[in-house]
Amino acid sequence: MDKNNTKKQNVYVSEEEKTLNWEDVQNSFKKSFGNEIYVSWLQKISLIKEYNDYLILGVPTRFFRDWIVSRYLDKILEQVKSFKLSLNRIEFKIIEESRGGTNLSKIDEINKVTEIKDSILNYNRLNPNLNFENFIQGKSNEIALSYSKKVCEHLSRYNPLYICGGVGLGKTHLLNAIGLELQPDNNVMFISAERFMYHFIKSIKKNDMVNFKDFFRKSSIFIIDDIQFMRGKESLQEEFFHTFNSLMDKGSQIIISADRTPMKLDRIQERIKSRLAGGLVVDIDTPDLELKINIIKKKIIEIESQFKENINLNDDVINYIANESKTSIRELIGILNRVIAFSRVHNKILTMNDCKSILKDVFNQIKVVTVDKIQNVVSNYFNIPLSEMLSQRRSRPLARPRQIAMFLAKKMTARSLPEIGRRFANRDHTTVIHAVKTITRLSEQDDEMKKNINQIKSLLLE
Repeated sequence: MDKNNTKKQNVYVSEEEKTLNWEDVQNSFKKSFGNEIYVSWLQKISLIKEYNDYLILGVPTRFFRDWIVSRYLDKILEQVKSFKLSLNRIEFKIIEESRGGTNLSKIDEINKVTEIKDSILNYNRLNPNLNFENFIQGKSNEIALSYSKKVCEHLSRYNPLYICGGVGLGKTHLLNAIGLELQPDNNVMFISAERFMYHFIKSIKKNDMVNFKDFFRKSSIFIIDDIQFMRGKESLQEEFFHTFNSLMDKGSQIIISADRTPMKLDRIQERIKSRLAGGLVVDIDTPDLELKINIIKKKIIEIESQFKENINLNDDVINYIANESKTSIRELIGILNRVIAFSRVHNKILTMNDCKSILKDVFNQIKVVTVDKIQNVVSNYFNIPLSEMLSQRRSRPLARPRQIAMFLAKKMTARSLPEIGRRFANRDHTTVIHAVKTITRLSEQDDEMKKNINQIKSLLLE
């Protein structure tokens, strides 16, 4: 940043406080965050005003501000505090970028496309290990696996294919497997929603949206992971909507993953949710005990083959790990790796008591679940405003989520029935009793209700 420009900015500090040298602060950002993040996001932050205890910083756009605040604010504050300890807050002001100055030499159009392509290749390579052959099938994922394979056999028959499920259950594995299967004969684009967003913003900043649109709309297979990360980003959703329509019009196969069904996506445009729901929606449920045991045994075989060693875990230990791991396959593999590492370091065959001792801090960890957290998670899960869920209205779309929240408050907190009732707009404790009985009965009779309860519990315990 130009030192002369920095000097011209108004600075409001007391006599005893040292004024920040913004160029030094920017240099620290570059070292701390790395060149790519610095150039893409932090380089254009300017110092507008400086007070004893907080800063006002300038950014080019609202989206720019939201991105920085959601991902880098804590670390930015930590960096500036190292220059001035009294700082404890940062505010952002949206300012227009200067249109003056010397024009940069134009970059060749082909190089611009190559830059996007190279960046995607660097961050979104298909993982050869995440293929159909090593995806372990069980009751919770067999439908998603079946249709993932069918998409590879009959392109555009199921379009878009939308795979949903909780964190760490195998969605990315299936997307990657589809990409690997179709890559030899197709132009496959595999990208995360977050990375798509990164290229979108970068193209806006470089006034290069034409190449962005051309690059992403030329694929014959478009695979995008974790679409829920687009929530609340209106301009990004607008571009995704038109990219989606363009790909559908030309007959490209689209495969999408998310952590919930299309109509439950929070802060996503209704027209996008409608198009996503218009394809084939399949979900991956929480793995049952049999699947978790099979995954552990397959992982042990892989480790033995890779490292040329024997992993001696008896069936009792394997069953214990599988039974106690409640959330995701990813957590299950992490726990298994921990047990194997302990066995390796101590060079011993683990007993059940050894295993319980190693994992006591994992399985006995107390998850703090509050009524407030339950209310917020349930309202977000069903995509309804919290104020509506807590209102006196009794329509089914509000009453059922309200009953589920009461049910979970009774099961997952130590609050009494009258306390829970008070937290739900001063309802009587008999209303809570009725809700608990109703949801208990429905979860035993209705697979959809049981699935909803399990998914919400997973979100609460993450």
